Amino acid sequence: MKIVLDRPRCEGHGLCEEAAPRLMHLDDEGELVLDRGEFDAADAALANAAVRVCPVAALRIA
Repeated sequence: MKIVLDRPRCEGHGLCEEAAPRLMHLDDEGELVLDRGEFDAADAALANAAVRVCPVAALRIA
């Protein structure tokens, strides 16, 4: 599975990073960086949580 970021939509709230720190982080400028765009079933719950908490719907699972 893969998590996809709509970069123009992302506002850097950081809620997704808190929900899935193994998959993503905010860089020094507050931009979201996907550390692991592809994930396995073990991280599916984290990825789904990150998608759910994004207030601007900048993340989706493909």
